[in-house]
Amino acid sequence: MLDQPAEVHGEGVAPEFRDAEVLLEVNNIEVIYNHVILVLKGVSLAVPKGGITALLGGNGAGKTTTLKAISNLLHSERGEVTKGTIRYRGERVQDLNPSALVERGVIQVMEGRHCFEHLTVEENLLTGSYTRTDRGQIDADLEKVYTYFPRLKERRKSQAGYTSGGEQQMCAIGRALMSKPETILLDEPSMGLAPQLVEEIFGIVKSLNEQEGVSFLLAEQNTNVALRFAHYGYILESGRVVMDGPAHDLRENPDVKEFYLGMSDEGRKSFRDVRSYRRRKRWLS
Repeated sequence: MLDQPAEVHGEGVAPEFRDAEVLLEVNNIEVIYNHVILVLKGVSLAVPKGGITALLGGNGAGKTTTLKAISNLLHSERGEVTKGTIRYRGERVQDLNPSALVERGVIQVMEGRHCFEHLTVEENLLTGSYTRTDRGQIDADLEKVYTYFPRLKERRKSQAGYTSGGEQQMCAIGRALMSKPETILLDEPSMGLAPQLVEEIFGIVKSLNEQEGVSFLLAEQNTNVALRFAHYGYILESGRVVMDGPAHDLRENPDVKEFYLGMSDEGRKSFRDVRSYRRRKRWLS
């Protein structure tokens, strides 16, 4: 018999954001690649104004595909949203050109940073302001980016390709900030970084959220750090949301502890020791 413990029941946002405006709504979307491969199978999520929402799961769960569906970057990979809707501030945006979505305040920081290696750090940052019309404010915003990332100011004249992985991640986030976004889609910010740098990056994300009011949807395999900084979380498996709830509730959930944080009532476990997984399959309930 399938073991089905009680689910974590959330309302799509953390309790402190129940009265906040929902900026981004993803409603039951399916994504197919090459007209054949079904990758997302009815994914729904919400990102409230001023919140940090985590999209969690292992490699291949569908996190990056979800972000690319939102930012309209699927077509270059022969993917398409075939079902469901994506709305920003109540308006359907899934058919918008990616640059038009940036102009509305939504920008993605892609996995792997993708800095322009031959340009300097400062030139990379300035490319983020390409769509802006308030040219007189750009220098002031560049200095603001440097206050959050002082290391970038030290390396401003260095070619981005010769900076460290952590500095390139900072550069990618800083470049996104130069577009004056309302919402940032942040894909795997911890990938390839030392733990100390991961803490630093997430600390800056928290500061940007609290001080600048930037909302975040971050896709992350590092469940432990993501749930410490996020307000709400969704867990993806094989293209489906199998669990969601306030970050604190997910951190205390026994299944999340055992299968994503490596903890159980018996102490820390190795994934190699796991014999069964009591998956919470929302679609079977």
